[in-house]
Amino acid sequence: MSHHCDLCEAARITPWYHEDDLCWIAECEICAVPMVVWREHDNNPPDHVKVELHSRLAMVVETHFEFEHYVDDNMRNIPDHYHAHARPRGGFFGHGLKKKPQE
Repeated sequence: MSHHCDLCEAARITPWYHEDDLCWIAECEICAVPMVVWREHDNNPPDHVKVELHSRLAMVVETHFEFEHYVDDNMRNIPDHYHAHARPRGGFFGHGLKKKPQE
């Protein structure tokens, strides 16, 4: 049986903000907030990996956006591949979030 995972595929269908050997961070296609995706197909990274993933996500929010965030790693639609969203405090979706001007 062949298994397909959209997060493993890492299709560039929304803006990307960061990528390295550990993860990639792009705008979530559904909710329009930055989303960090672990490059391993596993839903339970060790705590030290989560710290690194969340740190990179915070860096992207600080660099590219003008909102305070909280990390939401409730993997609703793809529960078998770890990913986490930077949600605006007091909100859930990111449609219309103000972005910082890029130089």
